[in-house]
Amino acid sequence: MGDKANAHSGAAGRAPTADRPADIRNVVLVGHSGSGKTTLVEALALTAGAVNRAGRVEDGGTISDHDEIEHRQQRSVQLSLVPLEWDGYKINLLDTPGYADFVGELRAGLRAADAALFVVSAAQEADAVAGSTRMVWEECAAVGMPRAIVVTHLDTARTDFAALTGVCGEIFGGDDPDAVLPLYLPVLGPEAPDGHAPVTGLVGLLSERIFDYSSGVRQEVAPDDGQKALIAEARGRLIEGIIAESEDETLMDRYLGGEEIDVKTLIDDLEKAVARGTFHPVLAAAPATEGGKQGLGTLELLELVTRGFPTPLEREAPAVTTPDGVPRPPLTCDPEGPLVAEVVKTASDPYVGRISLVRVFSGTLRPDETVHVSGHGLADRGHEDHDVDERVGALTSPFGKQQRPLGRCVAGDLACVAKLGRAETGDTLSSKDDPLLMEPWTMPDPLLPLAIEAHSKADEDRLSQGLARLVAEDPTMRLEQNQDTRQVVLWCLGEAHREVALERLRNRYGVQVDAVPHKVPLRETFAGPSAGRGRHVKQSGGHGQFAICEIDVEPLPPGSGVEFVDKVVGGAVPRQFIPSVEKGVRAQAARGVAAGYPLVDVRVTLRDGKAHSVDSSDAAFQTAGALALREAAAEASIQLLEPVDEVQVLVPDEYVGPVMSDLSGRRGRVVGTDQAGPGRTVVRAEVPEIEIDRYAVDLRSVSHGTGRFDRTYARHEAMPPHLADKIREQAEKGS
Repeated sequence: MGDKANAHSGAAGRAPTADRPADIRNVVLVGHSGSGKTTLVEALALTAGAVNRAGRVEDGGTISDHDEIEHRQQRSVQLSLVPLEWDGYKINLLDTPGYADFVGELRAGLRAADAALFVVSAAQEADAVAGSTRMVWEECAAVGMPRAIVVTHLDTARTDFAALTGVCGEIFGGDDPDAVLPLYLPVLGPEAPDGHAPVTGLVGLLSERIFDYSSGVRQEVAPDDGQKALIAEARGRLIEGIIAESEDETLMDRYLGGEEIDVKTLIDDLEKAVARGTFHPVLAAAPATEGGKQGLGTLELLELVTRGFPTPLEREAPAVTTPDGVPRPPLTCDPEGPLVAEVVKTASDPYVGRISLVRVFSGTLRPDETVHVSGHGLADRGHEDHDVDERVGALTSPFGKQQRPLGRCVAGDLACVAKLGRAETGDTLSSKDDPLLMEPWTMPDPLLPLAIEAHSKADEDRLSQGLARLVAEDPTMRLEQNQDTRQVVLWCLGEAHREVALERLRNRYGVQVDAVPHKVPLRETFAGPSAGRGRHVKQSGGHGQFAICEIDVEPLPPGSGVEFVDKVVGGAVPRQFIPSVEKGVRAQAARGVAAGYPLVDVRVTLRDGKAHSVDSSDAAFQTAGALALREAAAEASIQLLEPVDEVQVLVPDEYVGPVMSDLSGRRGRVVGTDQAGPGRTVVRAEVPEIEIDRYAVDLRSVSHGTGRFDRTYARHEAMPPHLADKIREQAEKGS
């Protein structure tokens, strides 16, 4: 690579199109927040002629037109598609957020892409490379996705390209660091007074040519003798790395025997190894200098994408079934095949309405045709399953905030679809005559709760619609209507995710909401046996009220609920009023007897009472039953029960100690550890739910962004007395 002329074709003012899957490249950009992904996309767009030097397209839009929330937060919060046309190929660049809270957008980008560019900043510490970015690398490795690495911010003082590529080899190469090697080395210009030497070009290790970008346009020159010496060692290691991945088993012996391997053979083997996902080249890139038309390394990167990355034809499509689960034959990326597309992102436009970004895996999607929408098995997150026909609106290709019309979208390509009112992220679009459902991709589980209330009565009326639109756009968000605490809870991935949710509700959907403290569903129970007498006697002229009942209460084993037993003899309480007593007892148990939490795990025995032939009634005995339970509670010791979760934390081995210590500080009981692959451990613990309300945020800090956890409810246990007393005091103040 690197021997190609400066051939490119601009796409300014019109939407790039492709008629064949072989002419499409779908590439997702992955990297830590601040690594320079969006700047790199802009530099590639400039080199491809999609934008002018000011970053504008012919019709006035810009590639940098972001969501209004991104402007305010100064960071990417959503997946964006930038289609380019270069040298006869359509390149779909999928720019993903680098912040961990928006990993759902990243997973959508991975689903839509066939290869990944990992963007690493030379200005960031190695820890930034080794954290969340390494986890995504492992996800890509698990599915065999081809990957390359791009180093940015080379203009930063005291950067060391060789040292950084070594770090990338250690982190991303694992047991085979020679599978992660640079294709080019930076060429430094004259040293400035501060000792910093700018990067003016690249030297191709295979071609042994210098690509000089100092004029703003790539120029190819021969290296001098000093540069040749610099190239030799790195070139030899690269050649050995490529040959090690070659399908020609004789190549290594020939090379070690002294034979000079033809550069074309090396490039062919390199491209095949990259496409297979067994070799991961490292490149460098930077925006164009003032007045320049080509950013440093952008042509080399476009060459790698078009020649080394696979086409959609080479990707195995996700499995498909009928909507009722009957397996169907594997899909092929054929524009003439059955239509199967997937919604990878859903957004709202104030003028157009809902816009769905779709990846077509089979067939051809056309405007104004009727498709079947199937999906998507996320009912537990507030997303209803779909099985409906909908009419496709216009097909467009996005570029910043611009939407350019498309006549069709063939298999392997991506497009935006307008006015799909029911389709949500993760849903499948297929022929209405042959409905299909794609196997869903893995969604991260949101574990940070956000309890909200409508700010006013008017907002209360709009809240349900706003929440429905919010979760339709973001399948990583879970909506819960908690019956125990009577709270509306949005479960998010982190604090930034939570802030974006609030801002979208307020500014995009016009719903003013207030965040309130999240309540954990506590319970109450009797610590020992007790007895109570409920007397409800009123005479106020006319028809009176008369009911007296006496009960015994005793604790039961956990999980028993509330058990009611009738042991009345001699008709002291008439048979028709015994259900009334039980109803009153159960109603009071649901309201609680000490701090306002439901009473559980008790047996209430009705043993005696009195009635009046005229004044006794159903309502009177319900009231007497409730009074009896409250009196029994006043004479007894009431325990507060808190929910305990089984927690599994997956972390690199070096963070096992800090994680276990942190869990112990949360009143957790570590019950074991298990190996989860090379260098990874699962820590299993039981932790009170009230102690891990913010664990989604805190684990990130403890594990430097490398930890993940899941939690499942285990049981309710007695809360320590000093904590229970605080809860009761708060309840008394609030009453």
